[in-house]
Order: sequence, then C-alpha cells, then structure tokens
Amino acid sequence: MTQTTQVRATAIASGAAATERFRKKVRTGPVADKERVAILASEVLDAVHDVIRRHKVTYPEYDALKAWLIEVGNNGEWPLCLDAFVEHVVEEVATENRKGSKGTIEGPFYVHGSPVFRSEATLPMRDGERGTPLLLEGQVRSVDGKPLHAAQVEIWHADADGLYSQFAPGIPEWNLRGTVITDAEGNFSIRTIQPAPYQIPHEGSVGRLIAAAGWHAWRPAHLHLKVSTEGHLPITSQLYFRGGEYLDSDIASAVKPELVIDPHPAADGEGKRGRYDLVLDPA
Repeated sequence: MTQTTQVRATAIASGAAATERFRKKVRTGPVADKERVAILASEVLDAVHDVIRRHKVTYPEYDALKAWLIEVGNNGEWPLCLDAFVEHVVEEVATENRKGSKGTIEGPFYVHGSPVFRSEATLPMRDGERGTPLLLEGQVRSVDGKPLHAAQVEIWHADADGLYSQFAPGIPEWNLRGTVITDAEGNFSIRTIQPAPYQIPHEGSVGRLIAAAGWHAWRPAHLHLKVSTEGHLPITSQLYFRGGEYLDSDIASAVKPELVIDPHPAADGEGKRGRYDLVLDPA
C-alpha cells in the first residue's frame, strides 16, 4: 500500500530536533581554542558594526533584528539558519587544500549510527515508498588510486515529500538512511529512491526572513553522503541530479558542478542508474 505522511513537519518541530542533536554533538566534540574564539568573535562584531554604519541602521530596524534573533532561538531554528546561510563557506575553507573529491555541507538532518549493510544494499524504506527507484553505484579510493576496502559510506536523504526520518512525524526511524561498507575493490551499490526538491521548513522565523528578502526556500533534490575509513580524511558531500530544479539557486548555496550526476534509465527498466566515485585524501 502506498504510504502517505499524515502530519507534516513544522519548522519548530524540525528545529527542535536539529537543535537537540547539535547539542549532543557539541558536548562530545573538540573544544574551540580561546584565542581563536576571541579573534573570530571580535571580527564578526566588527563586520556587524560596519554594516550598521554603512547602511545607517535605525532603531526600529535594530529592534526588528533583535526580535527576530530571539524568535529564532526560541523556535530552535539556529541549526537550520546557520546550515542554510553560513555552513557552505565554512566547508569551503575547511576543505580548500584537499586533492580528492569535492565535499559540501552536512546540513541539520544527519543522524549517526544508521543501519549497516554490505556493499550491495537496499536502504530501509516503507512498503510502496513513493519516488523513482534509483541505483547508485561507485568506488571509494585514495588519491593515489588505491581502492579502499571497508570504507563506510553513510547515506541519507529526504523522501518524495521532502521529509527526513527522525525529523518529521509518521516516518520509520531509519527510513532512507544507511551505512554501506565497500567491498575488497572499494565498490558500493545502493538501491533507494530518487528524492524530490523540497522547501526547507519555512513557516517559522527563518522562513519569515526568506519571505521578507524575497528569496525562495527551495533546495534541489539531493543525496547526502559521508564517507570515512582509517588513514584518510572523511568527506561529507551531496549529490545532485542533472536537469533538476534549483541547481542554480539553492537556498543553501551548496551545489558544486562536480557533484551533479546524470542517472540514466536502468537496463532492467526499474527506475534509474547513476554512478559517483569518491576519492579521499590521506589523513
């Protein structure tokens, strides 16, 4: 029976889930260097001061900004806001010296610990999961061309309604999420569905900013990947689809030409088949 999602995710609910996961990440992650924090905080504030002076910001405008900042925090939408508007530049700087495959943003909907599968896998999905069947194949190798056996290829993506499991109600916990282990030649083969473009949750505070600025809230259809193995730097990426909508106007500014794939009809007539190899830099 074809599934439907009876209750759609809201910006506040999605934001709360993303915020809680981020808090757990920060509690277990590395501690930022105090000198770096002082430098960065000072320069960010200097940049804000410069904008205020150049544009002669008024008190009503300042009060509107304060109200919006407070509302974003109360709604738990800071992960959504920062991942949509800031993370792509952080990723660009963090990976600028890499010689391997291009990466891009992680976004707010990653969940560690997805079910593990051998190199040929079908992601967990509901009976009658809507969407065009997609077979994604590829190889993980080092920059020297050596295939990387037992590399972890974590994959997650939205469903045909643009909703992510664990961030929207009514979806099984690990729907369209998995960790695939490459074979002796570094190969993987993943069966899933091709996701559709979707709007980021936009009825909350972040959405009000988007509407006020006259922007759109759409992301192009994409697959998230996080690839790692011993002795190599992990890579976080997204794969997009040639000819898809919003490739040139992604609200998150995360699309790179190197990440656009062009799946073709599968030989067996069951959906589409695409390929993408991932090259990792040595640690």
